[in-house]
Amino acid sequence: MGKFLQLFKQTFIYGIATVFPRIISVLLVRIHTDKSVISEVSEFGNLSLIFSYIILFNVILSYGLETSFFRFYNLEKNKNDVVNTSSVSLIFTTIIFVALFGIFKSNISLLTGIDTGYLSIIVWILAFDVLTVIPFAYLRLKGKAIKYSYIKIANVLVYFSLNIFLLIFLKDLANDNTFLRKIYIENFEVSYIFIANLFASLTSLLLLIPFYFKINYRANFRLLKKMLFYAFPILISGLAYTINETFDKILLDFLLLESIAKTEIGMYSACYKLAVFMTLFSVAYKLAVEPFFFSEAEKSNPKKNYALVLETYVIIGSSILVLVVVSLDLLKVVFIGDQEYWKAMKIVPIILLANFCLGIYQNLSVWYKVTDRTRFGAYISIVGALLTLIINIILIPIYGYLGSAFATLVAYLTMSVLSYFMGQKYYPIPYNNFKILFYISLAVFLSYVSFYIFRNNLIVGITCVLIMNLVIYINEKSRIYNFLKALK
Repeated sequence: MGKFLQLFKQTFIYGIATVFPRIISVLLVRIHTDKSVISEVSEFGNLSLIFSYIILFNVILSYGLETSFFRFYNLEKNKNDVVNTSSVSLIFTTIIFVALFGIFKSNISLLTGIDTGYLSIIVWILAFDVLTVIPFAYLRLKGKAIKYSYIKIANVLVYFSLNIFLLIFLKDLANDNTFLRKIYIENFEVSYIFIANLFASLTSLLLLIPFYFKINYRANFRLLKKMLFYAFPILISGLAYTINETFDKILLDFLLLESIAKTEIGMYSACYKLAVFMTLFSVAYKLAVEPFFFSEAEKSNPKKNYALVLETYVIIGSSILVLVVVSLDLLKVVFIGDQEYWKAMKIVPIILLANFCLGIYQNLSVWYKVTDRTRFGAYISIVGALLTLIINIILIPIYGYLGSAFATLVAYLTMSVLSYFMGQKYYPIPYNNFKILFYISLAVFLSYVSFYIFRNNLIVGITCVLIMNLVIYINEKSRIYNFLKALK
């Protein structure tokens, strides 16, 4: 129980760093979807599309080195070698990227359809973000969850504050202030959002800069070769994950009529944000669990603990799923500023379930990470990405963004199933399959009943939440009691 109490504490602290930024992100959707800020749904769609490309390049530029860093830090005797080599590698490749980006900026603009003015800001956002990868990973590895969290929170506070200032107050203040009048540019809202992001990324880097004064700028090329070999399948997995997460918006842009594409993306992206309440739990859990996986790997009987980790995730996640689905019509009023965006609300339960499945997959992925079979993670992710692409291409022309939502769910569900069966072959873990499937099935059934059959019926919704949590309490009361006892 002590190990799981520590895991819970780490998840809670990382959860603050995850919950807060993502809640702020959803609050910003409220601002960005307000017609007084961004007047057209299509403009919000364009903003969402550009952020999809940013996510894609973030994955490429970190090329799986974060997970490789965790693995080799636990394996190698010379820990400093791992830290130095990882850092030098990312610094070098980031410099090369910025140089190439400057040379080919016009070509990239033509390929992506992103204005060169936006690209000039985005390149530095990407560079600053990549340079924080290893320092953040080092904090996680050392269990410095509090420091990790306050830097993440500082980042989002800067981003949020600048959004508020630049999008809401700057225009009025510029009338009475000569300096602010020089800063204010009419119809510059999207650029202001990227400028806010730039300063937020710079803030994180500056807070982490002491890390770069402590390292030795020497790379062990023998070690780097091994780390890159381990990281390459992680990169492929990351790219495949990015396809699952972002290519729906990119494909909507390519496959729908130009006259409606950006508007559809805008509605879809705004409602998609409401799935954050499942995502933030999954991400916080993953941040705490990943170092735990590797630290347990060398011990005598880690498999039992791995099984309990997944079981705990499913139990808590099932409760969250039902609660959020029941609350969706309240959440849309709070977090989405314009009713025009609400047309896409039907996709939210599907995306919530998809993100739940993604969290299950991330927990199941322990088998290929601790056995150094990361190539299987790449294979599974590629299958998911191919499903995403194929289903989107087939369904978008017929069902629009609803087809994209189903593609996301099918991809993550398939990845979870594949990972389970492959894992049982190479590294069998004694999961309680009946209990896991029971909780998932009950959560899906109750969510479907409350949203698609008795939507806006408060009594039915509350009843569904009570049923889910009562079943959990009856089945897990001894574990809950032991957990609460350990907290004292």
